[in-house]
This record gives sequence, C-alpha cells and structure tokens, in this order.
Amino acid sequence: MLEVRNITKRFPGVLANDHINLKLYKGQVLGLLGENGAGKSTLMNLIYGMYQPDEGEILVNGHPVKIHGPKDAINQGIGMVHQHFQLVDTLTVTENVMLGNESTVGPFLNRRAARKRILEISRQYGLAVDPNALVRDLSVGVQQRVEIIKALYRRADILILDEPTAVLTPQEARGLFEIMRSLTAQGVSIIFISHKLKEVLEICDDVVVLRRGKVGGTADPKNTTQQILASIMVGRSVTLTVDKESAQPGVSVLEVRDLHVLNDRKLPAVRGLSLTVFSGQILGIAGVQGNGQSELVEALTGLRPVENGSIHLNGREISSASPRQITEAGVAHIPEDRQKMGVVGTFPITSNEVLNTYYKEPFAQTFVINEPAIERHAADLVEAYDVRTPSIFAPVQTLSGGNQQKVIVAREFSRDCRLIIAAQPTRGLDVGSIEFIHQQLVRLRDAGAAVLLVSSELDEILALSDRLVVMFSGQVIDEFSAETANREVIGLRMAGSRE
Repeated sequence: MLEVRNITKRFPGVLANDHINLKLYKGQVLGLLGENGAGKSTLMNLIYGMYQPDEGEILVNGHPVKIHGPKDAINQGIGMVHQHFQLVDTLTVTENVMLGNESTVGPFLNRRAARKRILEISRQYGLAVDPNALVRDLSVGVQQRVEIIKALYRRADILILDEPTAVLTPQEARGLFEIMRSLTAQGVSIIFISHKLKEVLEICDDVVVLRRGKVGGTADPKNTTQQILASIMVGRSVTLTVDKESAQPGVSVLEVRDLHVLNDRKLPAVRGLSLTVFSGQILGIAGVQGNGQSELVEALTGLRPVENGSIHLNGREISSASPRQITEAGVAHIPEDRQKMGVVGTFPITSNEVLNTYYKEPFAQTFVINEPAIERHAADLVEAYDVRTPSIFAPVQTLSGGNQQKVIVAREFSRDCRLIIAAQPTRGLDVGSIEFIHQQLVRLRDAGAAVLLVSSELDEILALSDRLVVMFSGQVIDEFSAETANREVIGLRMAGSRE
C-alpha cells in the first residue's frame, strides 16, 4: 500500500531522516517507535506532504507519487492525525473536519450533512464532541478527538495515527483498537505511532524502530517484549516501572476548598472541588480530558479567575494572586499545552529556560540582562535533561515535541519549589525521557515537595501517585490510595460510572 525508499530530510544542523526504508502492507498495522527527535514525525510529515524529501521516493500502491501537500496525500487516500494539532482555532468542529474536503450544495457548504457524518463517527468511536463548538473553546483532549474524527471522515485507506490514545481512557483505547481491527479487516492500512509499548505490542502486526534518523531495528510483536523494544529505541536498558519508596507525607502545602471555575464559554468547569496535597506526596488526578482538569490547573496557577471557593498555599490565600506571585511563592508548573502555554516558539532555548526568572540574579543585574549567565544556565540544562538540539540558540519551535517538553521540564524542575503542578508531563515523550521525568518527580517528592500530577495516562497515574482522585464533569467523584487503586474501577470512574 505504501513504501518509502531511501527517504532523506535535512534541516539546518540536523539530519532528521537518513535513507529510511519501510513498507506498509494492505490490512496491516505497522508500529513506528523511536526516541524524541528520532525522526518519526518528520517521516510522517514527508508522507503527508507537509515537507518535501531531499532524497528518495514515496510509492503508493506500487507507483511512485509526488506529494506536494496534504491535499495530494488525501487524494492518494492518506489520512493523518498529527501529534500537534492541525486545527483552525476560530472555526467550528464541523468546519475543521470539512476543511479540504468540503460538502457542498451548489455554491454553499453543506454543514448539515457534515454534522450528521461527524455525529455518526463520534457515536461509532465513542469520541464525544460538539460539532458546533469552536475549536478554541475545546480542551486539548477534545481537540485530539477532532483530529481523529477528521481523518476518519475522509475514509482514508492509509491512516497515520500519531499518539492517538494519549487522551483516552483504557476502555476508550480498547474501543479504538476494535475499530482499528475492523478497518484493517476491510483492507485499511495503519501506521501507529505511540510511546505506549504495551499498546504497540497489543495492536501492531510489525514494528519499525527509528534511532537518530535511521532505521535502528525491526521487531515482531508476537516474539518480543516491552523491555526489548525500549532497549532498541534508546540503545540501553530502560526501567519501565517507577522505583520509589513509600511516601512520607508531611504538612499540607496546597488546600483547595469548594472551588468553582468557569470555562472560556462562561459555563461551570470546576464545580465545588476540594482536595489537599501534602509535602512529600504525589497526588494524581485521573480523568478524561475535558472534565475540568485544565481549568483547575489554570486556576491554581493564576491563569484563570476563581469564581468561588478558596486556594491556600502553605496557609496563604492565593485565590486572586497573579501567575508571577504564585511562581515566586514556590510553584512550578508544567502546562498541558506546551506550544501555547509552555514555550515561546520563536525564542531560542536560552530565553525559554529563564522565562520566569530572567529578572532575577544571576540572569539580571539591576536592569541589565546577563547573557553569559543565561547561556551557561541553558547549556547546563540541555546537558542535564538531554535536550536534543544543534545549539542552545536554536528556536524552540525547531525542536521535536518531546524536546520542547524537556525544555519546559528542565526550566521548572531546576527551580527551588514547594509545589509542582505537572499537567500531562510526559505527553509525547519516549520511554527514556519518561523514565527520567518520573525519577525527577519522585526525587522532588522525596526532597519534601508536594506534587500534583494531572494526567490522562492511567498507567502514569497508577505508577506515580501515592494518592489519587478521579475527576468527572468538574468534580472529584472518587478517591483511592496507592494500595486500593484498581485500574478497571478507575477507568469506569473516568467515564463517569459509579458502578
């Protein structure tokens, strides 16, 4: 169905793809693995026409094709769900899904037919979304559902899924896998990109591993293990479980009482929520995105006003404090949307590593920026957190998504903080980077910090949390200790079931 031969792509200072060869057969699910910056997204963007190869060729159904843009890819029957969303914020869900494949009646757009089809796909896949909602009003998780619907809407026979289960409950992920099996049974071919090795082994027929822009190896999922795949990816043994001692909780650091927060449409998003986070403890918040987690985190970090209720940090009321005041009070924040809220893409790594400390010593002296100190700081963090970049002066937007996340994590974890609010801290990261960030969260916990972990990755919540709560429709509907946490029960709670 699809073949790439000797595909090579260069960017300034980076050889992203180095003579890559792979084949996708009819009715096959091909897993594509690799570290952050290994070249997976670049390769997929070449296939989808977002980039043009410097060398090599792409064949569809055995015939060489020139794919100059996404429209050419769509015409070749290729659909793609991107890791970083390709959506227009000011358009509705329906308009985004139709874009490039418009339904018309005469000279007019046939939105009614498109909405009907979107609702059919939503019901079939369990991907609830309002066809009339503006994309800018949707959470990250719901936006990813729109991307999945957009690809399915085009009835592609070659489908590229880049981290499609990142925001799904275990039950929803299983439902998606059932649909994928149904599609492949009808001849659809799927490239499945994921950092969840367990999922790759479950759903894929074959696996290709990229390492530093080249094919580093292949594997048959029936005859391999997560540990072997991880080792092929990073070139060393990787610990796939979180190694941590029992928590030694201390004093209350964060107290939230009867909190009410509105979303961007002025509708209730957080409804009477209460929780406490103690020093020396990780409190995990599990839930499908779009259930108030984003608004909760924004309220806690001063990015969204509190309608009612109170937030106390170390006994001090911060309900109406500004983001800078909250940062200076000792709060580190890893935002869920790294590109919109975590980095300034056009700024170099040096500037991004001091976005919230640039005015303090040693980075500034009175009113003068100390560039050498900032550069030394950035170089130290790039090395310590293994940020793959040709230079500390490279614009952050030129890095892979995972390396952008490392820039944010390095900035936040390098400060002396009493409370760490980590929203989706490992989204889009490879197993080696996930291992490192999990170790850092445990290290900070053991050093006495309080950690509030918000993640749609249930495995991550279960692995790291000393206590966990489940959020649904803006409320905490259940609480578990690490000892009593049950994966199936939590998955049901995430879907709103109290059974």
